[in-house]
Amino acid sequence: MFSQKLTKFLAVGTAAIAVAIGAYAIGNSGSSNGASDTANAATSAQPGQNQNQQVVGQVPQNWHSGSGTIITGAAADKAEAVAVAEYPGGIVNRVLQLSDGSYAVHQIKISWPHHVFVSANFEVTGAIG
Repeated sequence: MFSQKLTKFLAVGTAAIAVAIGAYAIGNSGSSNGASDTANAATSAQPGQNQNQQVVGQVPQNWHSGSGTIITGAAADKAEAVAVAEYPGGIVNRVLQLSDGSYAVHQIKISWPHHVFVSANFEVTGAIG
């Protein structure tokens, strides 16, 4: 009798946990149907971006998380320096050059922003996180 109750309790508990994990994953999937060519201080999203991300300035039109080519060297160092000067406190773990010649500086260990966008002329143009 005790074993049957324990089995039933574990099955119900496991099902509840699975439902909660599934709901959390769906709610935080990061997919979006919204589109925006330019961003402003209001929360906005482009395809592939989470609706809850804060956006400031302009995000490159075709940018999405994971786009760009990781670079190193003088251009990466300069883009990093500009981004950190504008948004201090994070740790830059990579700099990406985007197809339009601009840069996406990826910061970690910071609450906001996660990506800082720097023009080909090394001016901060926007941020998203």
